[in-house]
Amino acid sequence: MAHQLTTALHQKLIEGTVIPAHPLALDQKGNLDETRQRALTRYYVASGAGGVAVGVHTTQFEIRDKEINLLEPVLRLAVDEIEQLGKGDSFLKVAGICGPTTQAIKEAELAAKLGYDLGLVSMGGLLDYSEAELLKRVDEIAKIIPIFGFYLQPSVGGRLLSYSFWREFAEIPGVVAIKMAPFNRYQTLDVVRAVCNSNRSDQIALYTGNDDNIVADLLTSYRFQVDGKTVEKSIVGGLLGHWAVWTKSAVDLLERVKRAKQTQTGILELLQEGQAITDANAAFFDPAHDFAGCIPGIHEVLRRQGLLAGRWCLNPDEELSAGQMEEIDRVYQDYPTLNDDAFVAQHLASWLSGKPTSV
Repeated sequence: MAHQLTTALHQKLIEGTVIPAHPLALDQKGNLDETRQRALTRYYVASGAGGVAVGVHTTQFEIRDKEINLLEPVLRLAVDEIEQLGKGDSFLKVAGICGPTTQAIKEAELAAKLGYDLGLVSMGGLLDYSEAELLKRVDEIAKIIPIFGFYLQPSVGGRLLSYSFWREFAEIPGVVAIKMAPFNRYQTLDVVRAVCNSNRSDQIALYTGNDDNIVADLLTSYRFQVDGKTVEKSIVGGLLGHWAVWTKSAVDLLERVKRAKQTQTGILELLQEGQAITDANAAFFDPAHDFAGCIPGIHEVLRRQGLLAGRWCLNPDEELSAGQMEEIDRVYQDYPTLNDDAFVAQHLASWLSGKPTSV
């Protein structure tokens, strides 16, 4: 019997919220820095985010390597911290699930056992799977944990998936949300149209993962003719690596987007701000070098704020690309209102003060 999403959490998901992709805090020797790992979770909760995604790309896929073996400890730490903060019933806990069906099922079982609410299911790296086999894999995972679908851009390991795939995907009973991150408007449209044409349109929340188009995605409502009726659906929130940094500002942004859509005012200003956010994302995520520096870019911002001690990754060769540091300097200078440095500085000492416990 699959874990079920509570009514309150499903409503939060449907209404739309900020879900940062949780980074991995390491010390200089490449070991898990539990104090800072917990501090990051506290930061996201204190920022007003509605959930967090752990064990995803931003957490570094190498945590699954046998010689590293950090998947369970890192998943457990986040849940433990959320429980200690008294947010266990009101904060969406999303676990990344990837790999072939056997691996994905084991990861789903682990996530469910630890108390995760949703599995963010990646279709990446499974180029030998047909679309029918991918759907069967998702159906098996949905028997264990509710599904947060994930359309990953091909340039970082994803694959193109047809409209028909997403149309069938949306009919799987356990699917409650889909993150769209193809970095492509045509493919984003495929997912939205497929969900609107499904029998479960009102049960599935759409989230942006398009870091290059965050604000425009959030402001857009889609309308389709389905069986002679107009079906309208919006992208209600984001599950984003970009929102792993400057998270308090992201929460404020989403609230302003919601108000603007209700009042039909301030939309132009938000679109202009969206271009600044895309520019900042280019500095953090390093598309100039095929996203090679995306994780170190996130780490550099968190290092500057004091949340991380360094940019260290499990892969010691993973570092900022040439010129990326200067780009981060530039966007900090050009867009001073986008960061949440003052908020972090105000609370950092308390976030770092907790005593780590055994995992």
